[in-house]
Amino acid sequence: MSRLLHLDRTLDELEGTPWPDPPPDTTALVKNVHALRKKRLAALTVEDLRTLTLQNVGLPFVLPLALQVLRQDPLAEARYYDGDLLSAVLRRPTEAWKLFPDLAEELAVIVSSLSGTASGTASGTADHLDRDIRDFLARRPAS
Repeated sequence: MSRLLHLDRTLDELEGTPWPDPPPDTTALVKNVHALRKKRLAALTVEDLRTLTLQNVGLPFVLPLALQVLRQDPLAEARYYDGDLLSAVLRRPTEAWKLFPDLAEELAVIVSSLSGTASGTASGTADHLDRDIRDFLARRPAS
């Protein structure tokens, strides 16, 4: 069964508890996350997925979408560097992956195929991704 059946809905709709408007004096990040919860899943960009993932918002819906992107381009750039979506996904807590052991296993296969991670990225970025990959592989839930 596909986890991507609800692309026409928003996180607020899917989770059943809409978030209130953010306080007027809040940060741009908080305002952005609140706005992203009202965006249809099909309209979420790679950057939107990175932001929501890093904030641990809507992970049961966001992680399958992020994996869909990473299947096509493991080093997809969201905003900052090649592989920033991958880095965000890899750094999710182990508990997030317990919901999706099959996706964790698929992600392990994807990252295992990245030798040296980033032939076209700066060495600092490659080192960062290599570290995220090693950490994920060491702590991922057993399948």
